[in-house]
Amino acid sequence: MMSNQNLSVPYRIPMLVVAFICIAFGIGSGLLRLGWNFPLPSTSLVVFHGPLMVCGFLGTVIALERAVAIGQRWAYLGPLSAALGGLSLIVGLPWLIGAVLVTIASAILCITTMQIFIRQRAIFTLTLLLGSISWLLGNILWLGGLSITQVAPWWIGFLVLTIAGERLELSRFLPPSISSRIIFMLIITLLLIGAVLATLSKDLNVQVLSAALLALAFWLLNQDVARHTIKQKGLTRFIAACLISGYVWLLIGGLVGLLPLQLIPGSSYDAFLHAILVGFVFSMIFGHAPIIFPAVAKVKIPYHPTFYLPLIALHGSLIVRIAGDFLLDPVCRSIGGALNAIALLLFVLSTVSAIIRNKRQKT
Repeated sequence: MMSNQNLSVPYRIPMLVVAFICIAFGIGSGLLRLGWNFPLPSTSLVVFHGPLMVCGFLGTVIALERAVAIGQRWAYLGPLSAALGGLSLIVGLPWLIGAVLVTIASAILCITTMQIFIRQRAIFTLTLLLGSISWLLGNILWLGGLSITQVAPWWIGFLVLTIAGERLELSRFLPPSISSRIIFMLIITLLLIGAVLATLSKDLNVQVLSAALLALAFWLLNQDVARHTIKQKGLTRFIAACLISGYVWLLIGGLVGLLPLQLIPGSSYDAFLHAILVGFVFSMIFGHAPIIFPAVAKVKIPYHPTFYLPLIALHGSLIVRIAGDFLLDPVCRSIGGALNAIALLLFVLSTVSAIIRNKRQKT
C-alpha cells in the first residue's frame, strides 16, 4: 500500500548508491581473502566481507524495498541506517559503530514488516517478519561479540526467509494446499531451530539448518509458478530460469551442509555459504531486479537476451569455486571467486545498459 508520505525517488537513490558501494567493497574484501591483490583502503576490511555483503548491500536494498511498500517516511530510517552502517565499516570507523547502525536498521525493518503483517495477516507476511527478526537476532549476536561464523546462520535465515516470503506472496497465483502450507511452516520452524543449534555449536555443525534448507528448496521447486512460466518467453522465462536455478543452488547448499558432521573452513564451509549466499540469493536478485529497481528508483529495465550472460557466468563461476573447495585446490577456489566477481559486475553492466537503452529509445 503506497501513501503520500512516501519518500520521493531523489532521496532514495543515495541509499541505493551506498548499497552498491558496499557490494563493491564487499566483493573486493572477498577477493583479498582469496589471495587476489585487490586495492582496498585497508586490509582490515577483509573481516567485514560478510557484513558488507549481507548488511551493507542486501540489508539496505531489502529495507528500502520494504519502506517503499509501506509508504511511510520513518521506515526509510531502516535502509539509511544499514547504508550508513556499511559506509562506517568501509571508512574505517570502529566496527561497533557499524554493528550498532545495522542493528538499528534491522529493528526498524522488524517494525516495518510487523505493520505489513498487521495489515495483511498471511503466511507470506509472517515469513517476511520472521526473516527480519532473524536479521535483528543475528546483528544483536554480532554486536554481543559472537563471531561471523556463529552469526551467519541468522543472516542466512534473514535472506532465505525474505526470499521465500516474497515467492510465497507471488504463489497466490498458484495457491498451495493446506497440507503444503503446514509443511512450509514446519520447514520454517526447523530452519529457526537449526539456526539456534548452529549458533550454539562450536564446530560448524549446520546439519539441522541444512536439512531445513534442503526441504525448503524442494518445497519451492514444487510450488513456485516458475515451473509453468519457464515455458513462456522473454522476461517471464528469464525470471523463471533465475528462480529455478536459485532453488537448485539452495538444494546444493543444503546437501553440502548435510554431508559431513563438521564443515571445514576454506573447504566445505566455503561451499555451503556461497552456494546459498551467492548461488541462491544472487540468482533471485538477478531475476527480481527488473521488478524491484523500477519500483524503488522509478527506472524501467526492459528485458534483453543479454540478461542471461551474468546468470550463466554466476553458475559457471560457482561450479569452479565449489570444485576448488572439494578438491582442496586454493587456486581453483580463487579463480572461481574472481569469476563470481566478474558475474556480479556483468549483472550491474547489463542492468545499467538496459536502463540507458530504454532512455535512448524514448528520445
